[in-house]
Amino acid sequence: MKTNSIIFLCLMTCLISSCGSIRNVSKQEGKHLFILSGQSNMARLNPEESFTPTINENFGEENVIVVKDALGGQPIKRWYRDWKPLQGNEAMTQGDLYDILMAKVYPAIENESIATITFIWMQGERDAREQHGEVYEKSLKGLYRQLSQDLEREDINFIIGRLSDYDMQNENYPHWTMIRDIQVKVAESNLRFDWINTDDLNDGVNREGKEIKNDLHMSAEGYIIMGKRFAEKSIKLIENTK
Repeated sequence: MKTNSIIFLCLMTCLISSCGSIRNVSKQEGKHLFILSGQSNMARLNPEESFTPTINENFGEENVIVVKDALGGQPIKRWYRDWKPLQGNEAMTQGDLYDILMAKVYPAIENESIATITFIWMQGERDAREQHGEVYEKSLKGLYRQLSQDLEREDINFIIGRLSDYDMQNENYPHWTMIRDIQVKVAESNLRFDWINTDDLNDGVNREGKEIKNDLHMSAEGYIIMGKRFAEKSIKLIENTK
């Protein structure tokens, strides 16, 4: 009887220990994927300056995959395949930059178990200049759905870098404030979405050593802060949507 009791206790201890391990694995199984894209202000962001170090510090370098592809001066239609203007038809290449981005994403996640995906977007200047604000909300949501479908995930986090205070009078970019408002509206429409403020990042000294004020692009320090803000929002979303 004594021997049987000891065996029973040993089995129970092993079972409890195993269950504990299973819970830990299921809580955070796989790696965290971060996809960064957009136009010039994303192109000029160096993830290694502040974004990736902040993410690595929280999740561990071995648990993080960061993929970035961006190109300055580009409209959202070069990412969103189903983009349509408000009126008429526009026969231009659509979705080609998205395809280039995904050509980096797929190899990066091959044979990897992915726990979470966070899509980080810094774009909108070109659409503001070309006055495509009326279709920007639909395009932004469509791009998110497109990525979700292609990666076969319904739980992708989405962080938007709101346009800065560069042209609040809409003088050179007629739909500047419209797109700013749309970016916030979309970001606040879903618990998995969020946005960062960039109004204070385009003053100071740029990477060429030139003094700037309310510039179209961020200062050298501004890009470092922007990367950290994206990282902190990413971490917050991941922690809050487990």
